[in-house]
Amino acid sequence: MTRLTAPHSVLFACTLNAVRSPMAEGLARQMLPHHVYVSSAGLRKSDVDGFAVAVMREVGIDIADHEPQALQEADTGSFDLVVALSPEAEVFASAATRATATEIEFWEVPDLSGAGESRERRLEAFRSVRDLLRRRIRARFLAPELPQG
Repeated sequence: MTRLTAPHSVLFACTLNAVRSPMAEGLARQMLPHHVYVSSAGLRKSDVDGFAVAVMREVGIDIADHEPQALQEADTGSFDLVVALSPEAEVFASAATRATATEIEFWEVPDLSGAGESRERRLEAFRSVRDLLRRRIRARFLAPELPQG
């Protein structure tokens, strides 16, 4: 049995809200209990990347209908935790939440904008980021199972 060690609300933030943050949002929604509110936003809005959609579908998560959101539109101070996935998002979130109790964490996650020249190499890079995000979410929010006995 896993035990939640997560806040009640988490915002994943990155640069465009097109790859890293929607992937993290989708994974967290799947992995965390339903009472944890999860969202994502970016410094700028962009349509969700087709490679992100493809690699998330491989693990049973559909982010094709993701509605991009700008950090300026998100009430960052109302979240318990903002996980910044790009240095620029960390700077913005830190400034926007300075007078609140919101915790900010920076997770170093590669920017995939120039990843791979072939379709297969791009997919491999996106899978690698997806799997990194899954490991980070598990390590941060879910306690390991305790042995029975």
